[in-house]
Amino acid sequence: MATPGVRDVISIDPRTGAAVEVVAQETTSADVDRLCAAALAAAPVLDHMGRAGRAALLGVLADALEARREDVVATADRETGLGPTRLNGELTRTCYQLRLFGEVLLEGSYLEAAIDHAGDTPMGPRPDLRRMLVPIGPVAVFGASNFPLAFSVPGGDTASALAAGSPVIVKAHGSHPATSQLAFDIMAAAAREAGAPDGTLSIVHGLQAGADLVAHPAIRAVGFTGSVNGGKALLEIIERRPDPVPFYGELSSLNPVVVTPRAAVERGEQLGRELVGSFTLGAGQFCTKPGLAFVPSGPEGDAVVAAMADAVRETAAQTLLNEGIAGSYTRISSALAELPGVSTVAHGGEPQGPGFQATPLLLTTEAADLPHEVTEECFGPVAVVARYDGEKALFAALELMPSSLTATVLRGEGETELPLAVSQELRTRAGRLVYDAYPTGVAVSWAQHHGGPWPSTNSQHTSVGTTAIRRFLRPVTWQGAPQEVLPEELTDGFQDIPRRIDGKLQLPRD
Repeated sequence: MATPGVRDVISIDPRTGAAVEVVAQETTSADVDRLCAAALAAAPVLDHMGRAGRAALLGVLADALEARREDVVATADRETGLGPTRLNGELTRTCYQLRLFGEVLLEGSYLEAAIDHAGDTPMGPRPDLRRMLVPIGPVAVFGASNFPLAFSVPGGDTASALAAGSPVIVKAHGSHPATSQLAFDIMAAAAREAGAPDGTLSIVHGLQAGADLVAHPAIRAVGFTGSVNGGKALLEIIERRPDPVPFYGELSSLNPVVVTPRAAVERGEQLGRELVGSFTLGAGQFCTKPGLAFVPSGPEGDAVVAAMADAVRETAAQTLLNEGIAGSYTRISSALAELPGVSTVAHGGEPQGPGFQATPLLLTTEAADLPHEVTEECFGPVAVVARYDGEKALFAALELMPSSLTATVLRGEGETELPLAVSQELRTRAGRLVYDAYPTGVAVSWAQHHGGPWPSTNSQHTSVGTTAIRRFLRPVTWQGAPQEVLPEELTDGFQDIPRRIDGKLQLPRD
C-alpha cells in the first residue's frame, strides 16, 4: 500500500524515455533509521562469522546472482540500454570480484597483522603490542548510474565492505531502480540462507533517503561513484555531522592519451579507430573514457585523426542512461564545439525517434592554445584531439592537465625515452599509467588501482581491486593483552596468515 505523501520510484526505459513500472516508494526517514539500526546490530555478528564465514557468504551471493543471470541482465538492459553483451560481462565481473574478495579473506594479509613482543629497545622497555585491522562498521554505498551491476547493489563497494565485515546499506541509483531492487532481493535472500544476520545488506530509494543515510550516526563510512557536485553535496552532509566519517568518492576524470610521433607513423590508422572504440564504449559513459588525445601535427598525425573521423562517422547515435545525462551531454558538447580554436572534425549518427540518444562527436584544437574547457570531463561519446607541434608544446599542454584516474601513452615499437618523460609528467596526477592499450578496461586484481588525486577521487584508496577492502577497516592495537582476549589472528600459535613479528615478515605455514 502506498504511503501518502511519499513519491513512487519509477523505472524508465532510456531507449524510449517512457516510464515502464513503479519499482518501490521512496524510503522514508523512519525507514532509514530502522535499516541503520538493523545494520548496527548486524555488525558484530557479521564480524564474528570470521574470515571463512564471510568468504563463504560472498561465494553464495555470487552463485545466487549467477543463477538469476538471465533475469538480471534482461532487467538491466531494459533499464539502461547498455546491451546484453556488455551487461553479461559486467555480471561476470561482479560475481568474480565477490569470489575474489573471498580469496582475500582466506589469504589474510589484508589484516596487516603485526606483533611486537615485550622487550628492551633503544627507547627503553616496550610492552607487548599486537595490531590488526577490524571492520569499521555499517557502510553506505551509493550505486553508480553507468555500472548497474559492477558499481551498484552487488558491486565492488558492497563486496569489499561485506568482506571487511561491515554491513552495507545501498542507495539505489534512480537510473536503474528495478535492476537495483532485483539484485538486492536476490542477494538478501541468499544472505539469509547463508546464515548472515538480518541487516547485513539493505537498500534505500530516493535523494532524501540518501541524505538521511549519510547523516545517520550508525553509518561509519560512505562509498560513492558519481559526479563532483554529487560528491560535494554528500561531503557537506558529512561535515555537518558531529562525528564526520570517511567519504570515498570516485568523481570525475579526463584520462588524457598521448600518441607519440613514432606510434603515429607505425600504426596511425589503427590507433585512430581504437581510440574511437574506447571513447564511444558504453556511449562514452565510462569514468575512464579517454576524453582528450594528444596527437602530433603533420601527416602522420593527420592519419590518426582521419581514421578517428571515419570511425566516428560510422558510429550510430548512442543511448545514454537518463534524461539528465543526455541533457548535460548535449549542452556541454555543443559548448565545446563552439569554443574559439575548437573545430568539429566529425559527428556520428543523429538521434532517431524518442529516448535519450546522443550523437558521437570528434573535436580538434591546438595543444599550444588549449582551451581550459576541454580539460574538463564531458560524460558521453565525445573526445577532443589536441594537435602538438614538438615535445615542448606537448609538455606545456600536459602541465595543464587536471588529475585523472588514468593517463595513457601509445608508443612506437621499443620506444622508451618520450614515454618515460610523459610518464614522469603525468604520474603526479594519475592513479594508473597505461601503455599501448586503452584505459576503459579496469581489471579486478590484486595489483589494480582505481583512483587518483582530486577531482578523480578524494582519497588515497582504490575502489577496484583487492585493496579496496582497506577503506572499510580501521586499525586497533592490543597492549599487554592476555591470549584469551586477542583475535585468533594475533595469538601466539596462529600461523595461517602472513604476520609481521618483531619487525620480520613471517609467511603462513604450508
